[in-house]
Amino acid sequence: MAGAVFPIQSTDTHAVEWLALSLTAGLGTTKARRLVEHFGSVQEVFRASLTELEATGIQTVSAQSLGTGRSMELAQEELARAATAGVTLLVPDDPAYPAQLKQIYDPPLVLYVRGNAAAVSLPGIALVGTRHPTPYGMAMAERLACDLAARGLVIFSGLARGVDTAGHRGAIVAKGKTVAVFGTGIDIIYPKENTRLAEQILSFGGALVSEFPLSSFAAPQNSPIRNRIISGLSIGVLVVEAAEYSGTRITARCALEQNRDVFAVPGNVTNKNSWGPNTLIKQGAKLVATWEDVWEELPPHEKKILRCSRQTKPRTSMSWWKD
Repeated sequence: MAGAVFPIQSTDTHAVEWLALSLTAGLGTTKARRLVEHFGSVQEVFRASLTELEATGIQTVSAQSLGTGRSMELAQEELARAATAGVTLLVPDDPAYPAQLKQIYDPPLVLYVRGNAAAVSLPGIALVGTRHPTPYGMAMAERLACDLAARGLVIFSGLARGVDTAGHRGAIVAKGKTVAVFGTGIDIIYPKENTRLAEQILSFGGALVSEFPLSSFAAPQNSPIRNRIISGLSIGVLVVEAAEYSGTRITARCALEQNRDVFAVPGNVTNKNSWGPNTLIKQGAKLVATWEDVWEELPPHEKKILRCSRQTKPRTSMSWWKD
């Protein structure tokens, strides 16, 4: 399976327009969507005159970029680079765009995907936590990810050091699928020591995902932006160790805002990394000690899908069928 990719060709003929919107200076996802709603469709935005664009109230620099064709030029260049890199682009009008992500307040205008683009739409759990976990945190993250992936759930995480890395590795140990959501361009592996892990994710039918343009480097402001995608793709978010001011809190908050379940692994109260999950549990998050604690909270239709997908695979215990 090593090196395998699963390309999905976009059936949307307006992918370049969505890409152009995403590359327009000063616009952003929310204003871009309002612009599409105002004109009725993404293609109509690019048929509008400069005067019509300026009348919508967007920044002058944005209107000029759209009206003069500069945004479209940038999109054509980016599209060519993506094709050369073997990257699939998913846009909101594309049937392959994940339905779960469309439910959130500000879904990305474009998703850059390497690997199995279908994996981003499969039922899964986001597993997140600190970049500096204890041995207990690393072990729990890997064990839970392994057990959940073995039962058909995709593991969504951010490829960061620590808990994210353990989560991806656990899924790979189970020969399951895992999806890494980048805070960089899809062609920039960060941190670099996870380059081999990224290739393993692809070889087991997973995917690498980003909303950032190609060649975008790591920046502090990117992590909170990508965290809403990690939670948005998932059925629920599982937190394994996070300090009081950890970025994991942002992901948990996104999950609550997106009406996703929040799960947490309890920790030693004397350890600062236990503050996040222990606080979440006090606030109503589901306490998780084993994979069954997550499984029993899954929606019935998701359980049915997972069972059907696993019927032909051997099982070592009837406990897998627990409701």
